[in-house]
Amino acid sequence: MRAVVWAIHLSVPMLGLWLLLAQVELNVVWQHNASHFWMILVVAGINVVLGTLISEASRRRQDARLFLVSMVFLSSAGFFLLHGLATPRIFLPTGSLGFDLGQQAGLTIAAAFAFASALPLGARAAAAVLEYQHFVRAALVGVMLAWGVASLVPGLTALSLPPLASPVNWLAYASIPGLLLYGAASVMMFLLHRRRPSAMLISLITAYALLAEAMIAGMSQLNWHLSWWEWHVLLTLAFVFVAYSAYLQFRREGSSAGLFDSVTLSTTVARIRQEYDQALEELVDHVRNGEPQAATRLSGKFQLNEGQAAVLDRAGQALARERELSERLSALVDVSAQTRVGLPENQLLSSALDRVRQAYGDVRIGLVSEGRTQIGSREYRFTGNTPIRRDHLLAFPLTVKGHLAGVLEVPVGRSHQDEALAATLAGQLSICLENARLYQELDTLFRQYMSPDVANRLLADPAQAELGGQLKELTALFADLKGFTTFSEQVTPGEIVEMLNRYHTAAVPCILNNGGTIVQFVGDALLALFNAPATQHDHARAACQAALAMQLAAAEVAEEMAWKRVDDVQWPTFRVGVNTGPALVGNIGSPELRGFNAMGDCVNVAARLQALAEPGTVVIGETTLKQLGRGVTVNPLGRLNLKGKEEQVAAYVLTGMQ
Repeated sequence: MRAVVWAIHLSVPMLGLWLLLAQVELNVVWQHNASHFWMILVVAGINVVLGTLISEASRRRQDARLFLVSMVFLSSAGFFLLHGLATPRIFLPTGSLGFDLGQQAGLTIAAAFAFASALPLGARAAAAVLEYQHFVRAALVGVMLAWGVASLVPGLTALSLPPLASPVNWLAYASIPGLLLYGAASVMMFLLHRRRPSAMLISLITAYALLAEAMIAGMSQLNWHLSWWEWHVLLTLAFVFVAYSAYLQFRREGSSAGLFDSVTLSTTVARIRQEYDQALEELVDHVRNGEPQAATRLSGKFQLNEGQAAVLDRAGQALARERELSERLSALVDVSAQTRVGLPENQLLSSALDRVRQAYGDVRIGLVSEGRTQIGSREYRFTGNTPIRRDHLLAFPLTVKGHLAGVLEVPVGRSHQDEALAATLAGQLSICLENARLYQELDTLFRQYMSPDVANRLLADPAQAELGGQLKELTALFADLKGFTTFSEQVTPGEIVEMLNRYHTAAVPCILNNGGTIVQFVGDALLALFNAPATQHDHARAACQAALAMQLAAAEVAEEMAWKRVDDVQWPTFRVGVNTGPALVGNIGSPELRGFNAMGDCVNVAARLQALAEPGTVVIGETTLKQLGRGVTVNPLGRLNLKGKEEQVAAYVLTGMQ
């Protein structure tokens, strides 16, 4: 709707011109030389001021489009002034031909600048325009000076001859390129306005349209008629309209710094926004540092008045508070995330404090020690969960399972929001502390009663503790101590336990370091699985490496104990059986008590091979040997009859691996 109203307003002058040219009796002559001269002098002066302001904005923003727009107004103002100086009976008795031609020539030059200003200039083109701007200005001044001398010095050139007595067609035709350029510039500026709505762009589009209409009105060449005066009025309206729009924007913003920013190139707009963002960040930093009148630091840079600086100060304070709240909430989220990591208590609290201090300031934690809760020389005695305020510090109790475990000191203001956030932080750190200690208990108790792989899987997915299983290829390792019964008959129960613990302490790392999972300790025997529950690509080789490492570790323990003992009691020796094949793997037992285990012929054969092994040796099945590949040294035992097996089983003593 606004576009329709705008188009109607622009069409009125053209309708008036058509009426004056169609009704000759209405197109009366009114010649008043002094009025013409002073009107042009005033309008040209306004136009020069406007062009200078836009040129200064171009220099400050380093924007090529603003420079080209300034040249539109300066070039049209210059030739308009030359037209006024050639007014008859002011400086020249009869005027000159330049009096007739000057303004059309100036409007055509201005049209070229208008068209260039509406183009979407790229970075290289814009840089080239700015690089040659001084040359362009100098060239324009040179052309205007030459035109002025040629048209104002009598008898010098044809331009100084008296004005034309009657209209000529070629002058009308010469105005057509300017009309086309103004039309194209107006359309391109309108498209820019669609993407980036702006009152200043609308005023510029209107000015270009009025300049084009002024060229049309000037084609009549009926000096001193009303149609001739109309193009003067249109030219004046074009300049005054932009000047008035700039004035209104100045009144609204109270500063001239950004009057023409909406006209600039897209790259300049992006740069201006970035400068504003940086300035706002700088303002927030000043506000957070407690500097009064922080916005006054930016008032010179952005030409802000006192009212704008005060408003910006308040906005900066509000933004600083919002940023502070956002950072504190972010710190709470980060602390909450750390509760799942399972870090040791000291490391967890240290990392949490490092993060929290970025948002809350000098936060401190003191844990209960010898029944006292204190930080430095300040001791706290809490009544329930009620915080204690001391000057600018607010202390909150940290609890574990409902019991006091420490104190949190937070520097806070007097606002309810600060206290609420500090209370939330205390609650979150209490959860952190409790989780760290519970995790430590879990690591101490739960993990020591089962294989780490099984414990990790149950922690990650408790549903895996449900009864049931799946068929999976694995390698089973059975080991027991040959001579255990004889040894246990000759020593005390305490020595039996010591012996078992020494052997298992040496053997368990050999299995775990090779990716195995220990699923059973039965007296002097143990069962380990490879490729269950954790998947292993080369599980047969890993099991055999673990078995050989176990024998070496057990031999060292036996040698050490034999050197220490003075009696003739012989320590038992490990014998190991290894076999590969499918087995049912899963949780076996009852809803009240269950365990992770494996069942199948593969596991049974491993147990039988272990029973046949000589002390200190490792016996493997044929299926295991096939998966070991090259670099393995074995002694064949032939095909053996194993208990519970109808078919004979090939077995081998493993002596070495590369």
